[in-house]
Amino acid sequence: MAMTAKSNKSNTSLTVPNLLLFFTLLSLFSLFIFLVFPTATTLHSSPSPHASTTINVYVADLPRSLNYDLLHRYWTSFSDSRLSTDEDHRHPPALHPLAKYLPYPDNPLIKQYSAEYWIMGDLMTPPQHRVTSFANRVLDPRLADVVFVPFFATLSAEMQLGANKGAFRKKTGNEDYKRQREVMDAVRSTEAWNRSGGRDHVFVLTDPVAMWHVKDEIAPAILLVVDFGGWYKLDSRGSNSIESGVVPHTQVSVIKDVIVPYTHLLPRLDLSQNKERHQLLYFKGAKHRHRGGMIREKLWDLMIDEPGVIMEEGFPNATGRDQSIKGMRTSEFCLHPAGDTPTSCRLFDAIQSLCIPVIVSDNIELPFEGMVDYSEFSVFVAISDALKPNWLVNHLKSFSKEQKATFRQNMARVQPIFVYDNGHPGGIGPVPLDGAVNHIWKKVHQKLPMIKETIIRERRKPPGVSVPRRCHCT
Repeated sequence: MAMTAKSNKSNTSLTVPNLLLFFTLLSLFSLFIFLVFPTATTLHSSPSPHASTTINVYVADLPRSLNYDLLHRYWTSFSDSRLSTDEDHRHPPALHPLAKYLPYPDNPLIKQYSAEYWIMGDLMTPPQHRVTSFANRVLDPRLADVVFVPFFATLSAEMQLGANKGAFRKKTGNEDYKRQREVMDAVRSTEAWNRSGGRDHVFVLTDPVAMWHVKDEIAPAILLVVDFGGWYKLDSRGSNSIESGVVPHTQVSVIKDVIVPYTHLLPRLDLSQNKERHQLLYFKGAKHRHRGGMIREKLWDLMIDEPGVIMEEGFPNATGRDQSIKGMRTSEFCLHPAGDTPTSCRLFDAIQSLCIPVIVSDNIELPFEGMVDYSEFSVFVAISDALKPNWLVNHLKSFSKEQKATFRQNMARVQPIFVYDNGHPGGIGPVPLDGAVNHIWKKVHQKLPMIKETIIRERRKPPGVSVPRRCHCT
């Protein structure tokens, strides 16, 4: 009995320290888990990731005649008078009579503005296939953050320009104007528009002349544009500014609007496919432009005879496309001067071709700034420097082989961000998680606090009080 008691006492004395050590280690381990993986303790109590990382979008009720039926008209009865050879209609897609969703034109004058098609295709995709989309489509406008207006404004404008350019600025005999008016009459009669004054409505205006006749009416809305160049003339009409070159934007602003990429027209070159480049600088396009684009002609005359520099007059047809592919893939740098507006699809062709963009456009606005740092893969040059004899060529030659390789590696990482095509017929299908459509909705989402504040401020104004619209931002 004595031996048994002694044995039990010995076991007890060994067990207590072991238990204390065990619980001490367990506490330390729990503390480690909490500090290193803090989200693990709140995973089930936090809101759903899907709910907190999307934007609720309601699609305004417009007839198909203002979107997909326009595509049907394009493929079945439209001929573009601006093109010497219309490849779209020489080799049209096989059109089923009952097809609901048709391909967007390959006509380069139109295709470069195809954002409207891909954004709408995402919203029209059945819910079960939209798990990769940042936009959450809702069927009640009262639950929406924004209201998307499903008008193919660019296609409408370009079809009018291609059929009868002379009538474009007129209201009579202008089918595009009739469609613009139909859109505005429809959306302005809705409770959603009246509730916000249109400030939470989203219009896709990638063509600088899209919805030209109603720009004053849609100015409060969220506008998806490729740049602000098409608005300069409109804004300057009412400007009393005596400072040359200053445009007090009252209709567009980076505060409320979103700069979106053009659709690239050249195929993507993967970094693994990149080969040695023998030319220094490449440019292909129209030499003569208007307004800020006059810089292009001056640069042309300065650089046309420089060794290693290729300046080609070109038009976006099949031959020009092949020349551009070759030129951009065999040159270290691709020149991007301002045209009629500060930017063009040439920049996005250069990115897809891994040709380092040389941006000579002082007033340029770029897509997804804040998400993308363009200085990591582009060279920005002031117009005043670019026009100095020999300055630009010497500047580009100063970049080392290692610097150019780093530019190209950084460019390869952002290539997907500027791609709209989701690879599905009619654009109906899951969008790429890291593609252009999702980045556009993320930028719209960033604008929501300011948009909501503006709507609330507008509501508290006494009847009859009008506050001038101020969108200027520098």
